[in-house]
Amino acid sequence: MTAVKLPATKPVATKPVQTVQPIMKNMNDSASYAIGISVANFYKSMGITHLNGNLVSKAIADVLGNKPMLISEQEVNSVMMTYMNKMEREKSKPTIEEGEKFLVENKRKPTVITTASGLQYEVIKMGTGPLPTTADKVTCHYVGKFLNGLDFDNSVARNKPETFAVTGVIKGWTEALQMMPQGSKWKLYVPYQLGYGAGDYNNIPGGSMLTFEVELLEIIKQ
Repeated sequence: MTAVKLPATKPVATKPVQTVQPIMKNMNDSASYAIGISVANFYKSMGITHLNGNLVSKAIADVLGNKPMLISEQEVNSVMMTYMNKMEREKSKPTIEEGEKFLVENKRKPTVITTASGLQYEVIKMGTGPLPTTADKVTCHYVGKFLNGLDFDNSVARNKPETFAVTGVIKGWTEALQMMPQGSKWKLYVPYQLGYGAGDYNNIPGGSMLTFEVELLEIIKQ
């Protein structure tokens, strides 16, 4: 067998690693400023554009210097959660107001029932079966729509009902399912507080009032 002569391997050209020179007085200054940019860009991407820079600097200095902090570590998460919720409500305010206006008008319809929580529903068909409990699972067909009538989820179109725990869905559904005898089909009008909240959730804008046609096909006892 004649040996096959392989072509010589061409050396791969490598670029020399460039050392970034300090932009400030020294590399520590440059890194410090770079960290500030990184942190600011992160929170800016979350919609936070107004902060007290002096307090941000003080908090960093206090932590790095092991100095007493103005708020405790336990309070940090609570403060951030409250602030982010406030930001989300402000961002979603037009959507929230649109939904609230609709619900005020909708509750005047004689066929619409409003519960103490603010959930509204209409009975399309009343079943004759048992009621689900919070310990059960249910199998349902449903069509979910935005206020403008566009579908965002539709098990009927998929021709595949979904099974889930009564407590494993949004609050509006959990409340409604426990009032629906098996075999019922209801139309639900779900305020954002009983739905996905003031923040964006997947393809659902924050603060959205949603409507659902829900048909309870089966109760699965656990």
